[in-house]
Amino acid sequence: MKPTDVFIDEATISVSAGRGGDGCVSMRREKFVPRGGPDGGDGGRGGDVVIAADGNLATLLDQRMKRVYRAEAGRPGEGGNRTGRDGQDVEIRVPVGTVVADLDAPERPLADLARHGDRLVAARGGRGGRGNARFKTASRQTPDFAQAGRPGQTRQLRLSLKLLADVGLVGFPNAGKSTLLRRVSAARPQVADYPFTTLVPCLGVAEVDERRFVIADIPGLIEGASGGAGLGDRFLRHIERTRVLVHLLDAGAALLEGRDLSDDYRVIRSELGAYQPGLLERVELVAINKIDLVADRASLEPLEKQLEQAGRRVFRISGATGEGVAELLASLARLLDAEEQPA
Repeated sequence: MKPTDVFIDEATISVSAGRGGDGCVSMRREKFVPRGGPDGGDGGRGGDVVIAADGNLATLLDQRMKRVYRAEAGRPGEGGNRTGRDGQDVEIRVPVGTVVADLDAPERPLADLARHGDRLVAARGGRGGRGNARFKTASRQTPDFAQAGRPGQTRQLRLSLKLLADVGLVGFPNAGKSTLLRRVSAARPQVADYPFTTLVPCLGVAEVDERRFVIADIPGLIEGASGGAGLGDRFLRHIERTRVLVHLLDAGAALLEGRDLSDDYRVIRSELGAYQPGLLERVELVAINKIDLVADRASLEPLEKQLEQAGRRVFRISGATGEGVAELLASLARLLDAEEQPA
């Protein structure tokens, strides 16, 4: 696997802004000017550490590999009232959707860089010290002291990436989310006949007529996911920004393993609500997947009726054969268009 293929959605970094340059102690000394007075310049400002959102990036791998960032210190002032040069800023480029939090107060994020070009000054450079020329007064004509530069800000930061997608696919492991994403887009997530094949979120772009939208394949969730079981708390974070959820139920598991799909649905909904209650209010469609394995399709009617009574629209689909997928995509496109209309 190439480094560029690695999906990293969390990183902890240390940022240190530059120290301000010291002020200068200098006395003007020129021929025929025996008492020229103080002419020490101010020190330059220390460089800032800036975090910027870049739409061309998709992972926090760079920040996982490099954890310490230091901006340049300001230069000291010089005689002749010359101010020292400011230190250069350091810019850290991160994917769009990165949330930045101070480790000392992780519950209060410093910024949510949700758009390309969003910027956060994560650590401010120190102010340059004043030169001795600044301290000259009527009663103190030749000050022989200057001010030291101030230290720059230092912070320990946690970066967390939340994917930006229009639609999120949720469900138990091996429910067929990756197969469906491969069916409707050019994305190529790994597909295999065992649970937890997908260990990182994957994005794909689906197209209906001239309408395009982004679909996120969220790794499979299990009971206890909101508390961290199966890395579920990390996976659930990527659902937060999706506008519509598609809940996949595995008809194959019901047939071969005797699983109760209504219970599967309840478990995943419970985990969504436990992680963030607002997710239960998100627009949601239900797709009964792997319908090609079901011989007696009438057996699904009680479940469909139960879900429809709860206000859910239900689709019978097969990610493997494509059955019902076009209808699902068309409905998603209509829902997204309706959400974009001004109120």
